[in-house]
Amino acid sequence: MKNESLDYFHQAFGQLAKTLPGVEFLWLRAARRSAFDQFDALGLPTTRQEDWKYTNVSTIGKRPWHFRAQRTDDGDVRHVIDALELDPAGHRLVFVNGRHVPRLSRLNGLAHGVFVGSLTRALREMPQRLEAAIASQAYTDGFAALNMAFMTDGFAIVLPPGEVIDQPLQILFLTDEAGLAVQPFNVVLAGARSGCTIVEHFVGLGDDAYWTNAVTRIVADEQADVQHYRLQQEGPKAFHIASLAAAQQRGSCFTSHAFAFGAALSRTGICTSLNAANAQATLNGLYFVGGRQHVDHHTRIDHTEPHGTSREYYRGVLDGAARGVFNGRVIVHRDAQQTDTHQANHNLLLSRDAEIDTKPQLEIYADDVKCTHGATVGQLDDSQLFYLRARGVEERMARALLTYAFARDIVERVRIDSLRGRLEDLLLARTPEGERIRELL
Repeated sequence: MKNESLDYFHQAFGQLAKTLPGVEFLWLRAARRSAFDQFDALGLPTTRQEDWKYTNVSTIGKRPWHFRAQRTDDGDVRHVIDALELDPAGHRLVFVNGRHVPRLSRLNGLAHGVFVGSLTRALREMPQRLEAAIASQAYTDGFAALNMAFMTDGFAIVLPPGEVIDQPLQILFLTDEAGLAVQPFNVVLAGARSGCTIVEHFVGLGDDAYWTNAVTRIVADEQADVQHYRLQQEGPKAFHIASLAAAQQRGSCFTSHAFAFGAALSRTGICTSLNAANAQATLNGLYFVGGRQHVDHHTRIDHTEPHGTSREYYRGVLDGAARGVFNGRVIVHRDAQQTDTHQANHNLLLSRDAEIDTKPQLEIYADDVKCTHGATVGQLDDSQLFYLRARGVEERMARALLTYAFARDIVERVRIDSLRGRLEDLLLARTPEGERIRELL
């Protein structure tokens, strides 16, 4: 039955379905149609659903978004890219308002058989490789289904067995068009013993309202090593909804680093399933927000087989009237004996009006495991403040130093030197007395 409250989504899909990338493939047309039907049935999440209890996305459903960039030029964004790139000689893919821009992208000397490029190009060159990753998706909410229905572009990385890309792959998503709903779909297929490091960086140019609805799928085969970073710096009026799902095989290693600084409202879901023995997963995250920003992270780690190891460390800093949500779910299934997992979420509230809802969940169905989890919410430690004040540090500076040190714990886990430096700069820019702290470092 048609959902009358989502009329403009129906109109947009009817207008665009026959012009979206991959329309020549029957399987993709069928996947899009099925996804939109599921979106129609699911609708957008509401606060009546447990997983969305603290994040109200009704505003997204009330806005008349358009799903195709109205401007055909890329604007003058080269200077922005130069300021954002991590390595002037490194790999980068650039997307502006949802579309890949080859003239602003750069790939250097990739090995034979390795594919790194836009999703639209991958669909032209290797549709069979992508079919399973795209068409077999299960949709737990309307956002992921909507992404599939309107999928326009994104990045694709395909690594043959044994191939390792040493340099980080920086993927820049730049958006500046008011009212645009960007729907990136990204896929990483890492063959056995392969490896890569990916940096997804979302940046808003200007103050207009737009909406990013991103999906990333990662398949890590036996002993593959995928290091994934995502840095969210959307515009101050933007909406950012994202989901990342990884599937891991025997002995594989998946690491996620998620940093959220921007957007008026953001929701990021990160899930990984350890589907074979001896797989390892690490999820690190930091959210640092103020004003009336709302930031939500939902994570899920599924241990389905024996001898799996997972670690999860998330921290949040909230100021002004900002609100944060963290839900970390770890499930140790019946056959996942000798699992070793630890999860921690720590939050720092800098004002009386800041708020955090944190819910670490640990579900254990095996009996030979080592599992711990915990969460804390509080203000700056009075004893630490007293220690610094007693040594001549003024109160404002002491508070700034403790805030910076609290957040920097997550930044120090970043393995890319240039990205770690960039993140430290962002922390200092958001911390009172940041320039004075920089002089001390």
